[in-house]
Amino acid sequence: MPLSKQFIQDTLHQVELPSGGDLVSSGALAWVAASDTAANLRIHLPGEPDERAMKNLAALIDTTIRAEAGAQNIPIDHLGVQFVSHAGDILASFGDAHAPAPPANADQGSGIPGVKRIIAVGAGKGGVGKSTVAVNLAAALARAGQSVGLLDADIYGPSLPTLLGLDSLEQTILDGQLQPFLVHGFKAVTLGKMVDPDKPLIWRGPMAHGAFKQLYERTRWGELDTLIIDLPPGTGDVPLTMSQSLRLTGAVIVCTPQKVAQDDAVRAVKMFEQLGVEVLGVVENMSCFVGDDGKTYDIFGRGGAEQMAQRLALPFLGAIPINTTLRANSDAGDPTRNFDPATAGGDALPAALNTVARNTESQIALASLRHSGATPTLSIN
Repeated sequence: MPLSKQFIQDTLHQVELPSGGDLVSSGALAWVAASDTAANLRIHLPGEPDERAMKNLAALIDTTIRAEAGAQNIPIDHLGVQFVSHAGDILASFGDAHAPAPPANADQGSGIPGVKRIIAVGAGKGGVGKSTVAVNLAAALARAGQSVGLLDADIYGPSLPTLLGLDSLEQTILDGQLQPFLVHGFKAVTLGKMVDPDKPLIWRGPMAHGAFKQLYERTRWGELDTLIIDLPPGTGDVPLTMSQSLRLTGAVIVCTPQKVAQDDAVRAVKMFEQLGVEVLGVVENMSCFVGDDGKTYDIFGRGGAEQMAQRLALPFLGAIPINTTLRANSDAGDPTRNFDPATAGGDALPAALNTVARNTESQIALASLRHSGATPTLSIN
């Protein structure tokens, strides 16, 4: 059995951090590469860790992985551990010098250096919870072990400062590049932290085009598995600029169940198709309301977005209910609370969010396979 990324991630759940939580669930595991008998890891620790702390943690990681690999008869020839800063710069390296290192700021085909794939989250109209879905999708993928970035491209109404709890944080620029916020296990950038929050952006199309282009060109993302772009509603300048400038893996359409939302969502689907962007699927948001008594209420008529997806021959990624705790967690800027039944109003919301994330991951994998022109192989042991 060869060494794999999944094996590394599963094993590192056993390594506890002094600040609490394990390496994976805390988001400290920033990057993993594994091939046959060699692996290389990148770790990001909060604050400014000293040399001794990094050395001790690297030794613990090495011991834990090799012990588990020995128990499962997995050979390891090389194991390297690197510690990186918030910006992705290497602070220290431990282990075998010949371990496979990731290419520094390599363009993986997305159009943004270091970013493997880009997913747009769009909607035909405002008010359907597109940003809420984008935030929780980013959190779910990060919890699954991916290195994730979230770009708030809703130029006229950026909502990430509230949804991510960024009010007390200041945007920093280093060497002419925006430094993304590292919150809730993923990186995020929003225009909302660069303008007066009470001042409306009265911009014509070219200004919105320029602002969006600067956001993705001047941000130092580092190495990312997935960058999620939260688009503004409608079919205007930003989606057009994005499709012309970047190579997207695909787009996710958010829609509420009622007919008026479906009409606009269909227009969004057709826009992406005309722009040559594959639609990965449809998410039905606010599918139902779950009351504090546990009863469900189909306020908008459950299932409408799923039926629309079927009509358009698109994958249905899942239905997300709404409850009072989702609203409270969103207002408090803490999406991680939506994944714990104790703070999410029960099991329904965490289960729905995880289902959407898993289905989206599956569609991303299929889209990547189609774009690469590769064919799947089957190995039988």
